[in-house]
Amino acid sequence: MSDLKNLSTAEQGFLEQLQKDKRSYSTILAYRADLNQLIVFLGQKQITQTTSVNSEHIEQFKEQLLGKKYTLKSISRKLNSIKSFFRFLTLKKIIEADPAISVPHPKFEIAPPRILSRMEYRALRDVARNDVRMAAIIELLLQTGLRIGELARLELSDATDKEIKIAAFSSQPARAVPLNQSGKRAVDRYLDIRPKAQSQGLFITKTQRPMLVRNIRSAINRYFRLSGIKDATVNDLRHTFIAQQLTTGVSPVLIQRIVGHKRLSTTEKYLDLLKDKIQSSEKLEEL
Repeated sequence: MSDLKNLSTAEQGFLEQLQKDKRSYSTILAYRADLNQLIVFLGQKQITQTTSVNSEHIEQFKEQLLGKKYTLKSISRKLNSIKSFFRFLTLKKIIEADPAISVPHPKFEIAPPRILSRMEYRALRDVARNDVRMAAIIELLLQTGLRIGELARLELSDATDKEIKIAAFSSQPARAVPLNQSGKRAVDRYLDIRPKAQSQGLFITKTQRPMLVRNIRSAINRYFRLSGIKDATVNDLRHTFIAQQLTTGVSPVLIQRIVGHKRLSTTEKYLDLLKDKIQSSEKLEEL
């Protein structure tokens, strides 16, 4: 695999591996943009070979990003891309030493997740009520805690009377998510008006194509604005589901399994936000 000694060729090989690993289109685009930026920076130093890159070059790239006023969070994300790239080259034995492994991430405070109040998510429901497809999408996200990418990949056969089946994707294993009555009613109402189409995608457009993540996000953001909900994102519907279930006393282990967190500690972080609000229950609550 000597052809991967060249940085640009190595980048292409890495992106092809991401495709084989079934990483999402948006993830691959982000990796490409980050690596292109690094390769341009290295090219200005006449560095074109993977074996010529050292940790000091990557530190200098970080400093350049800081000088260009990138946020610490953005720099950390770009560094994740770079670390993944050089880890790939190390595993493929293209390079002997990983120049990125010792480069630390910039330290920054992670904002706590935004949890919608009962009044807010009811307002969101109200403004989307007449848009049957988006009402079903919003309800499903609120009642199941699905990731937006998981929802976009759902097929008709994945929605049953009692659960939503999530297929394995990338590093995430398959799982089944309980579907309560509120979620089921919203999905059934949408299926009554869903166009008959060859596409097996659950949520489709007027042209009978599966809805894209960016289109779902854009539509939900529009309804956030219409309902007067500020500083909210699509991911906050997932945060709200997790927080609401933990508040009623549902086991963090059960929530971890339902929402697909790899580590229990990820689920338990929400407990710090809830503190004295936690009750006791063994049943999932409808929002």
